[in-house]
Amino acid sequence: MFARIATFQVGDPDQLEQEIDTARGQVEANWESPPEGLETSKELYMLIDRENGTGLGITLFETEADMRRGHEALNAMTPQGGGQRTNVALYEVALHKQRG
Repeated sequence: MFARIATFQVGDPDQLEQEIDTARGQVEANWESPPEGLETSKELYMLIDRENGTGLGITLFETEADMRRGHEALNAMTPQGGGQRTNVALYEVALHKQRG
């Protein structure tokens, strides 16, 4: 498994809930029929550090080729809301375990 992790700086902390709602709406609207390049994504996480006004977007893919294709697609998109993407890194997931 492979992960693309994007770091974000929140624009206006008072707008954080609106930014989360915007992201949630976009994902829900596109999850069943994702944009080109993201149809092989397996999981998506949005992590928020409210105290520091930062966030992480983690997208998981089964293969490195799928991750690179998804990376290109996501880089072509402009983040919505008042925040901005500050860094992007690509990783191989060495361990992934779920309970249940």
